[in-house]
Amino acid sequence: MTATRNPAETPQLVGLDDIRAAAGRIADFVLHTPVIALPHPGRPDNLLHCKAESLQPTGAFKLRGACNTILQVLDQARERGVVAQSSGNHARAVAWLAHRLGLRAVIVMPDAAPASKVAAVRALGAEVELVPAAIRDTRPLELVAEHGYVHVPPYDDLRVIAGQGTVGLELVEQLPDVDVVLVPVSGGGLIAGMSAAVTALRPGARVIGVEPELAADAAESLRAGRRVEWGPERTYRTVADGLRTTVLGGHPWQHVRRYVDEIVTVSDDQIRAAMRHLAIEGRLVVEPAGAATVAAWMHDLVPAGPTTAAVVSGGSVDPALLSAVLAGRSTA
Repeated sequence: MTATRNPAETPQLVGLDDIRAAAGRIADFVLHTPVIALPHPGRPDNLLHCKAESLQPTGAFKLRGACNTILQVLDQARERGVVAQSSGNHARAVAWLAHRLGLRAVIVMPDAAPASKVAAVRALGAEVELVPAAIRDTRPLELVAEHGYVHVPPYDDLRVIAGQGTVGLELVEQLPDVDVVLVPVSGGGLIAGMSAAVTALRPGARVIGVEPELAADAAESLRAGRRVEWGPERTYRTVADGLRTTVLGGHPWQHVRRYVDEIVTVSDDQIRAAMRHLAIEGRLVVEPAGAATVAAWMHDLVPAGPTTAAVVSGGSVDPALLSAVLAGRSTA
């Protein structure tokens, strides 16, 4: 669905100066990821420029926002420790930074999170508390009240949004003539920061969100003009575990309303096909959430510009799932 950018409201938004400051702040911890040209499976001369955030030290873009947040509250974090909630990639980013910086980290994860992601967080020394998905976002607040931890939200925070916006900053530097930018949507931190950066640096470019049709709360929200929540019993059906958030965050929603042109949805089968194509033709190991944007492009669900780019947001894929996808076996 398509929406007109809404300049009527002036909510608290992240600006280009915030994103540039974040880029300087996180430079010692975060990889400046490459852009890899991926040929279309049916039209080899048609290329998609993939921003490979799957190559970050923690396997996903989430390291950027977590780093920008923690470094601004480092004294308190050293004194009190940090708490975060995540299905996996934000959890791993916070745990990795805590390990590097000598911080105590408590991570609240849904009990349906992939075992490989839980194991990766624990291997970094973080304490993991597994909870039902319905209380994933409220349990950290209880822990803050009980223990005084510093909360590092996964998406609904302006510092996190500015950190994620550095993906867009880099992308426009790498592709100054980019026309269409495809971004996966879950809680909205990535598309909020990227849309702010891209529209500031490249005003004519279209920013298009992509999410699973089984977790399409953001598409429905944009269509309705208000945040719409889908319960975990709906969003947890998708294979894209990194895109199962039930509602856009408040801060991301304001950025989506202002800057995002469209949000499209893809099927789980289309996501699996994109994972396989990325592995074989792009030499990128990608989790389902990271393949969503490529799925939309592969299946002609988005308008193509002369220079189309997509964020490949993460590569933390369960080995059994990856094996099944590469072999063309059903993973249901």
